[in-house]
Amino acid sequence: MIEPHSAKPPLPPGIYGITAEKYSRGRSTDQVVRAMIDGGILIIQYREKRPVKSFAVMLEECREIRRLTREAGVLFIVNDYADIARLVDADGVHVGQDDLPVPAVRELIGPDKLIGLSTHNPEQAAAAVLAGADYIGVGPIFATTTKEDVCLPVGLEYLEHVVRCCPLPFVAIGGIKEHNLGQILQRGAKTVCLVTEIVGAEDIAATVGRLQAAIKGSG
Repeated sequence: MIEPHSAKPPLPPGIYGITAEKYSRGRSTDQVVRAMIDGGILIIQYREKRPVKSFAVMLEECREIRRLTREAGVLFIVNDYADIARLVDADGVHVGQDDLPVPAVRELIGPDKLIGLSTHNPEQAAAAVLAGADYIGVGPIFATTTKEDVCLPVGLEYLEHVVRCCPLPFVAIGGIKEHNLGQILQRGAKTVCLVTEIVGAEDIAATVGRLQAAIKGSG
């Protein structure tokens, strides 16, 4: 088993923020990120895709987000694009099962950056440990339309398995809303991602603050 590198920052508890301009009520990505930071989020992932956005646009957005997160002491993760993450000196990369494998991403970004891997079943969680992932995504817990070509919901059973059996830090994700957040927290999740509930909120900072307080209160 490949052990996580000790120099890397830990996955912070609380809300794991993810950008999703499609659901952001006309607000730009950097506006959403500023509001997330104002609400107290400690980790933000940039998840925008081609062909909706060009590589040039995504690079410039990531440069600005890197500036904002660095000033605020917030971790910055880039979804999928290890090349962009390296160019902007992001804190890590998050990949899916059909993206570049974790060892290849490690070659591109070096030993001191975080690599997250989306997983959907116990076998993938075990493989993530062996591959050298630093943390895993666990989900989608509930049905979600935020991400295209997503697999069927894995349910709470897989979350319970990860809490019991996986040594890696994890983020619970997929269809999580304020009304079902308690079900996730009751089963031991410490880091949770709510996408549309946050980026689509009228007041993002206030929503983040309320959700952060709920997570902190559960532990």
